[in-house]
Amino acid sequence: MPALLDGLVDDAAVFPPGSASLPDAVAAHRRHRTAWYADLVGPLLVPATRLPELAGLLGADERIAVGVIGDVPLDRLDEVPATADPRVRVRQVEAAVARRGEDPLPGLTELVALARRAGAGPAPLDAVYAELPLTFGLMGALDALAAARADGVPVAAKFRTGGLAAELFPTPAELAAVICACRDRDLPFKLTAGLHQAVRHLDSETGFTHHGFVNVLAATLAAAGGAPVARVAELLTAADPRPLVQYAEAGLAEPRPLWIGFGSCSILEPLTDLIRLGLVNGGFDA
Repeated sequence: MPALLDGLVDDAAVFPPGSASLPDAVAAHRRHRTAWYADLVGPLLVPATRLPELAGLLGADERIAVGVIGDVPLDRLDEVPATADPRVRVRQVEAAVARRGEDPLPGLTELVALARRAGAGPAPLDAVYAELPLTFGLMGALDALAAARADGVPVAAKFRTGGLAAELFPTPAELAAVICACRDRDLPFKLTAGLHQAVRHLDSETGFTHHGFVNVLAATLAAAGGAPVARVAELLTAADPRPLVQYAEAGLAEPRPLWIGFGSCSILEPLTDLIRLGLVNGGFDA
């Protein structure tokens, strides 16, 4: 697996639209972690309220790395890593800090405090991700995250790129502005929802135009190289994979800048697209 694609896809099998049962998701994640494409796969994403169920699904000597999605109030997230089974390593916690139109700073302040405590604990988290709406107060929230990160707090940003409503799909210009804003602050970010295929496309099931994850990859590489917002937006808009693949091929041997990755309810679908585009050389076991 090329260094550029290392850990690109978190395993969100239990979340819509896949909505796998937790036992099935754990069994599939176990197969992913031992497959030839294992380096592509990030942690298994699990709702905070379902984390205790993992204990009954693991072998006595088995270990699993997970990311916890906050479906509990922010003031209860502290309890989550501390109560995990010893065989479960909580690598990251992700939580929304505000709804659209709300001031994100109060929730963000609370989440940064949690991250500061988690970073100093006996089993420190790799990162705490603050999911921010692309509306009111966004730039101030990014400033606050960057300042906390500069102070050694393991925080990063997370943005939604799709969902069940049109307003949850940012335009290429909006997403480009966010990517460049994170670039200017040296702030890593994750994305969630809507990135079902490699290249920008109209989804016949949802009726929405979805961003492509290879578009995002090319756009992030361009942004990290100093490209202006207009050029980054142009790459996000492209429906022709060829210029996107050229960007990615040029950076395959280096770690991915800025963009931590995205969650997908399928691992094999993005892997198949990467193979078809020639960015990964491999095949599926019989």
